[in-house]
Amino acid sequence: MQTNITPTQLKQRLDRETCQLVDVREPIEHAEMNIAAARLVPLGDLEKRATELTKDLPVIIHCRSGKRGEQAVAKLQALGFNQVQNLEGGILAWKEAGLPVVTNKSKVLPLMQQVQLTIGLGVLTGVALSQTVHPNWVFLSAFFGAGLVFAGSTGWCGLAILLSKMPWNRVEGQACCTPKNCAVS
Repeated sequence: MQTNITPTQLKQRLDRETCQLVDVREPIEHAEMNIAAARLVPLGDLEKRATELTKDLPVIIHCRSGKRGEQAVAKLQALGFNQVQNLEGGILAWKEAGLPVVTNKSKVLPLMQQVQLTIGLGVLTGVALSQTVHPNWVFLSAFFGAGLVFAGSTGWCGLAILLSKMPWNRVEGQACCTPKNCAVS
């Protein structure tokens, strides 16, 4: 079985109900925009929640653009799932293909925009402090730059994960975000 599936192929499979669609993004990302048939199982929870999926039906994974989906496919294959595919280009490709998405018009900025603002402010702050306080503050800008390089090359963004856990990004009704189901500090 090939490891990728196109948005059109996925739509046909969903219409025939011949697969399970799993969204491996964070709850806030899923709340912003999702494919109606998708079950949310964040990548970090995939191994411990894999029992929620049946091995009898193919599993199609999707994320934002495909990177986390590739990681999820590898994790599920290691757990003995033989029929696993990744949606090429993630939900962005699905939307670009003109296929339906469910969107939330909440007042919270989208997670990626929060990440961009945080990194931009970090870089500007590092530059300003290095020019006015001490030259070593330039390392703050270097830290954010290195984080961008790492996120771009691996598809894993620690800042996005951190921001997704902030109180303003909590999604009502999500098991992972209710105080009785997770540790809230």
